Amino acid sequence: MRSSNPVFSRRGFSRDNGYAGFNATQQPQAGNPYAANPYATNPYATNPYAQPQTAGMPQGVPPMAPPAAGRMTMDDVVTRTGMTLGLVVVMAAVAWVTDMTLGLAIGAMLVAFVLGLVQSFKRKPSPALILGYAAFEGLFLGALSNYVDTFVNGAAMQAVLGTMAVFAGVLIMYKARIIRVTRRFYRYVMAAAIGFLLLTSVNLLFAVFGGGDGLGFRSGGLGILFGVVGVLLGAAFLAMDFKQVEDGIAYGAPREESWLAAFGLTMTLVWIYLELLRLVSILQSSD
Repeated sequence: MRSSNPVFSRRGFSRDNGYAGFNATQQPQAGNPYAANPYATNPYATNPYAQPQTAGMPQGVPPMAPPAAGRMTMDDVVTRTGMTLGLVVVMAAVAWVTDMTLGLAIGAMLVAFVLGLVQSFKRKPSPALILGYAAFEGLFLGALSNYVDTFVNGAAMQAVLGTMAVFAGVLIMYKARIIRVTRRFYRYVMAAAIGFLLLTSVNLLFAVFGGGDGLGFRSGGLGILFGVVGVLLGAAFLAMDFKQVEDGIAYGAPREESWLAAFGLTMTLVWIYLELLRLVSILQSSD
């Protein structure tokens, strides 16, 4: 399947009409109906989120593939995500403690952007690129959080707690099937994300060439509204990441794809954290 992220549009578990490491011509193993590429005969192959239903199963729940050696598991995803997020936290702490300057922080952000962009165009996940992205992203977040915290005391901790709350809330609603990632859900989220990014880019251009806060999308009442929309978009992308992980496990994606899942989850959580940090700073500065 294919999923998207607020920063990059990355590949999911479908590559060349098959999963990485095997394709549509692979012969099924005896006794394993999911050993062959499920997209080879899947009438929903062009839709990354609509899956064929199995009799007696709730709608929207993909059939689970039997465990197989070399296939991605939930433990793999949790472990890789823990590694990437852990590295982000450690490097953020380093930047905070060393009082890293904003100039160096912007440089780290650009390096993280390039590493993430390179990974998004690679055919296979590269743990070195993903961990490198996490390290430089952590430096940027730590320096930025330290800077914001000097003006708005406690903003960073509130943003961290808010990110954890959003993650837990989306996970609970996704597992309870309150949130269903369907074709329509995907279209609406992508349309909203494109509009959000375009308006943000226009506001940035006006701020650079016109000075001040541009069109005012990042301050005052309009800034609060944009912050809330940004958090909601991040939550929607988080649900899409959960769907990607669920489908990858269900259809027996290769274990290496757990790195892509970790990469996507980390990027989405960084997005949510940044939007919450901005939102908290606006709310507290307006008091």
